[in-house]
Amino acid sequence: MKTPFILPDAKKVIQELGELNRKLIKGASTLTEVDDIDVGTAPKELVYEEDKLKLYHYKQEGKVTCRVPVLIVYALVNRQYMLDLQPDRSIVRNLLQHGMDLYIIDWGYPTKADMYLTLDDYINGYLNNCVDYIRETTKNDKINLMGICQGGTFSGIYSALYPEKVKNLVTMVAPFDFSTNDGLLFSWSKHMNADALVDTYRVIPGDFLNEGFLKLMPFTLNIRKYVDMLDVIEDKEKLLNFLRMEKWIFDSPGQAGECLRQFIKDCYQGNKLVKGELKVGDRVVDLKNITMPLLNIYAAADHLVPPAATKPLNDLVGTADKTLYEFKGGHIGVFVGSKSQKELAPALSQWLHERAGDKALKKTLKNTKGGAEKHEKSRRNRSSE
Repeated sequence: MKTPFILPDAKKVIQELGELNRKLIKGASTLTEVDDIDVGTAPKELVYEEDKLKLYHYKQEGKVTCRVPVLIVYALVNRQYMLDLQPDRSIVRNLLQHGMDLYIIDWGYPTKADMYLTLDDYINGYLNNCVDYIRETTKNDKINLMGICQGGTFSGIYSALYPEKVKNLVTMVAPFDFSTNDGLLFSWSKHMNADALVDTYRVIPGDFLNEGFLKLMPFTLNIRKYVDMLDVIEDKEKLLNFLRMEKWIFDSPGQAGECLRQFIKDCYQGNKLVKGELKVGDRVVDLKNITMPLLNIYAAADHLVPPAATKPLNDLVGTADKTLYEFKGGHIGVFVGSKSQKELAPALSQWLHERAGDKALKKTLKNTKGGAEKHEKSRRNRSSE
């Protein structure tokens, strides 16, 4: 039996179309009021530069209460200002308010001149030079490393190669065990012809890679978000929030071919890092050499770096002081979500203060809503020695 066709309520449809038209007109007016999309606005100064790389030092308006500086290492594939997307959703500003001394690497935009850069160049070269600069200028034998996503993988590798230079290691939504197939990115990368890709492009265009990331969640990332935008298009501040995120998503640097070739073949396809077979330069990376305190943060709903790729690190390192921290959210929520600002940043700050030998901020952190409580919960998740 055929289902009878029911005509929609014409009056209701006309009302909805009228409301949509009103929103679009108002939204167009709102867009004309947007002069610039400001991102990464926390004050900072350029302190070191090498080739495309720039190292910035954030200006501390208050008092530095953690004597060990923190170097933030972001992924090569996206821009580091995600950590300071806007003033009210900024891990950077939050950590500065908790007395941290912060530096951050801007990897820049590779060109054809950089096509032959390798993991060795990025880790034993650029990253090591930044660490040494901070050590020398701050008179610290060791500094803290905080690595994000692929930058967390780099930071873990670096800490295994240079444990004498790292005081504490923080990894955030970073892949280490690439054997999982929980995420589409991991499944695709295992079957990718890295040689054909690199030999064709030499420097892989950022737009090419970004298209791949958008296809991981095609409806949500290509259609739904623009439909949802209609709900905020009349509000200038909410619209700016949306546009800031869009700017970051499509501001994708190209990738040095030789580095990407090795990362895909040795990590995604060979899983050599957890096997103890990854070679960077002339040295083999042994994760057991990570003997400094480790805070390993993963996002429970991460579609880019699934928990199964992050959590195994705690079983592979040589330190007894290792904390596994679960963030209830997704890959991007770790940086810009309200929980990130209220809970994760204070807990991260407290963890670093405790391991720097500084007590000055303890009382403040204990009074920070949610910070200490979340930190205690994460301590209970500490991996067994």
